[in-house]
Amino acid sequence: MARIPFRLPDIGEGIAEAEIVAWHAKVGDMVEEDQPLADMMTDKATVEMAAPVSGKLVEIAGQVGDQIAIGSTLAVFETEATEAEVPETASPLADGPEAPQATPPEDSAVEPAQPQTQETRRSRESGNPAASPPTEEKRDSRLRGNDGEKKVLASPAVRQRAKDLGVDLAQVHPASGDRVKHSDLDAFLKYQGGGAAPAPAPALARAPVAAGEDEVDEIKVTGLRRRIAENMAESKRRIPHFAYVEELDVTAIEALRQAMNAERGERPKLTLLPFLIRAMCRAARDFPMVNACFDDETGVVHRHSAVHLGMATQTDAGLSVPVIRDAQARDLWGLAAEIVRLADATRRGKAAREELSGSTITLTSLGALGGIVSTPVINRPEVAIVGVNRMVEKPVVIEGRIEVRKTMNLSSSFDHRVVDGMDAAKFIQAIRRLIETPALLFVE
Repeated sequence: MARIPFRLPDIGEGIAEAEIVAWHAKVGDMVEEDQPLADMMTDKATVEMAAPVSGKLVEIAGQVGDQIAIGSTLAVFETEATEAEVPETASPLADGPEAPQATPPEDSAVEPAQPQTQETRRSRESGNPAASPPTEEKRDSRLRGNDGEKKVLASPAVRQRAKDLGVDLAQVHPASGDRVKHSDLDAFLKYQGGGAAPAPAPALARAPVAAGEDEVDEIKVTGLRRRIAENMAESKRRIPHFAYVEELDVTAIEALRQAMNAERGERPKLTLLPFLIRAMCRAARDFPMVNACFDDETGVVHRHSAVHLGMATQTDAGLSVPVIRDAQARDLWGLAAEIVRLADATRRGKAAREELSGSTITLTSLGALGGIVSTPVINRPEVAIVGVNRMVEKPVVIEGRIEVRKTMNLSSSFDHRVVDGMDAAKFIQAIRRLIETPALLFVE
């Protein structure tokens, strides 16, 4: 019986450590190769780590919330596997110094890590047909435990969703591969006549508390919530924010939006956000200092000609900021489609690592809950963020007469080290002009 340590592989360029956000097995459990072992978070991307071998889990590196260095031991297994069957990220303890960590595939920020055995790797490199994916018979036997019961492979998000829906994952057959995905759940529900997944039940309100009574919930801040806390605190600590609020008359652009949606055919439905993004991209041409990132360690401002727009997105785990690459090069329909795609991927925890970093300016919106004014926190190292408040109808005086108009405020924040107040005001006023005269959005 060999003791095999599983070292945390390199799961992202430039990443030195990752946080444990969930364990899917506990010390003493028997686990199968490729069975979900732990969820690790780096920045805002969560990676599911799978067990590299079958065996007994005898040690773990820490508890939820602990930081683990890349290349250090995440878990130790007792297994009967031979050395030739052990992946590079796991090697017998008797080997001495830690071996170099394996480099994962580029999409490892989304898909679970799937370690390869050295035997399989050598076979593939030599062109041996045996290196092809395992047959259904071999795969099925590998996915069965010692008791013969078939083990279902699925991500934590899929498992939780299935649990909420009351679905037995063993009854769901993956469309491809061995792992049950959200799309497989959707297909199963449709086949069973369940239709769309029901919304989760709202949290029950606490009963009235009598005087002298107090129940205190202690909630450890981990995972994405801790990342948000650290990033927001660092942003407010380092960046001297100043806010600027302007009211926009959106009557004309709302009429245009509704007319375009009436003719959209198979294209995605337009919200106001694509129009605002297009206006921000156009205005950034004349005010490049707002489409920039400030490296305050070196004192260098990096101005960008392309607009990689961060789109603040609320998820069950907290706020994430997926990025619309080259927003300035997309038309309204392309922006609408990308907004939907990125928001869905982010909420499902399926956004790729490169889709969650590299923004140059951020747009944030609370939709109907947007209030009349907000003071958004800058997404460091950017220097500007624009917040959308709710749309309202109100009487407005126009050339001496009163009209009912649709209005909306933009609440923006800027880094005063980089952006002067006058430049910030002119930037927002440029957006206002484009929104209030929407034909200008289509004039080069």
